[in-house]
Amino acid sequence: MGGMIAGRTASEMPGLDIAEQRSWQNFLDAALRLYGTLNRGLVDKHKLSLVDVRLLEILDNSETGAARMGDLAEQLMSLPSRVTRQIRRLETAGLVRREASPDDGRGVLASITDLGREVVEDAMLTYAKGVRENFLTPLSRPQMAAMGENCRRISAALKDGGSSTRVGRV
Repeated sequence: MGGMIAGRTASEMPGLDIAEQRSWQNFLDAALRLYGTLNRGLVDKHKLSLVDVRLLEILDNSETGAARMGDLAEQLMSLPSRVTRQIRRLETAGLVRREASPDDGRGVLASITDLGREVVEDAMLTYAKGVRENFLTPLSRPQMAAMGENCRRISAALKDGGSSTRVGRV
């Protein structure tokens, strides 16, 4: 530690003061612990990761029960190759199927199956319970609203940042 930043005590992270570093570290610790806890609960009960459940949820909520692979990668903020592997695993389990896009022969659509709809409905109950117990319960209603608004602001700023904020792209 040492030094000053605009009259504030500097932290171990260059360019951040102690309060900024502490705020960031608290957020990161909470986010990683929450993700790990929710993920572990879903894997233990449903043999699905949090990202698997999110992907199935996106398909289940889509108007046609299908989405282009590239759109899924964008919505999941993941690399297309990761989404392809994920879809392959879910396809092996009978939860999704892949087919050529009727609009574009080169494009591939992922569609949720009837089994996938059943599985995601059950998994969403586990997911929602985990969110309530681990994210909502420790917060008052005003704290929850403030957390949601702050995260929305951060997300919006990252979206406005352009293509450099896309996962896997420089």
